[in-house]
Amino acid sequence: MAILGILIIAAIVIFLLGIRIVRPTHRGLIERLGKYNRFANMGFNWIIPMIEVIYQVNITEQMVDAEPQEIITNDNLNAKVDAQVYFKVKDDEASVKNCQYSVNNYQYQIVNLARTTLRNIIGTLTLKSANSERGKINAELHRTLCDETSSWGLEIVRTELKEIDPPKDVQETMNKVVKAENEKISAIDFATATETVADGQKRAEIKKAEGVRQASILQAEGEKRARILQAEGESEAIKLVNEAAEKFFVGNAQVLRKLEAVEKSLKDNAKIVVPANTELVNVIGEMAGILPIKRSS
Repeated sequence: MAILGILIIAAIVIFLLGIRIVRPTHRGLIERLGKYNRFANMGFNWIIPMIEVIYQVNITEQMVDAEPQEIITNDNLNAKVDAQVYFKVKDDEASVKNCQYSVNNYQYQIVNLARTTLRNIIGTLTLKSANSERGKINAELHRTLCDETSSWGLEIVRTELKEIDPPKDVQETMNKVVKAENEKISAIDFATATETVADGQKRAEIKKAEGVRQASILQAEGEKRARILQAEGESEAIKLVNEAAEKFFVGNAQVLRKLEAVEKSLKDNAKIVVPANTELVNVIGEMAGILPIKRSS
């Protein structure tokens, strides 16, 4: 019984010693006596103590710094270049095995490969073109790393150039050039603003003059319209007077004819003798308010 108890206790201890928990951020490779045996997924795993060993591999996105280095550009300037590489180990069994068995210290190898690739790329460019073509350099660096690490079970997520700095003396010269350019732009902007203000004032004066001209035109139109209305009113008044005169002279047509007779008689004579008891005497008398002379039968 004692032996059985010891065996049970030993089995429990061995079981507890062999428990391994793999986190969701990792995958495991289990080796038995130095030889790959099986793949360990996340969660509970058990190995034989002292016979099997589990190596856990991080499969989350990681970053390595390519470390600053001086690179001679195509125009013989020493540029200080630094970059960062973001990568992760693929989570399938083959990829996890490759990152452990196909390459020694894959992080270190990525750094060396990135540094070498940057020297090859930037060495063919001038300092100015290297600074202006960062996107192109990043794309070429990313493509090269993807091609070279495809058998390592890695995925190169992205690459980023941190800096491409020229030598100190060149940097000072560039700063002076940039300062002069900024001053030139400021002067141009000031001149443009001044011109804009002057143009605005000119436009305001033009609009003011246009307003005065339009006001004069409207005033003249108003006066013209007033005269037309006045003339139309006078014409209408004359028309009404004529209509009234026509109505009035309907009953006095005889007097009108008498006046016409007097006018005709006096037209060609400065002095005339008017016989008594004539029609002309009666007309003149009526005009003077004298009763007409009655003829005796």
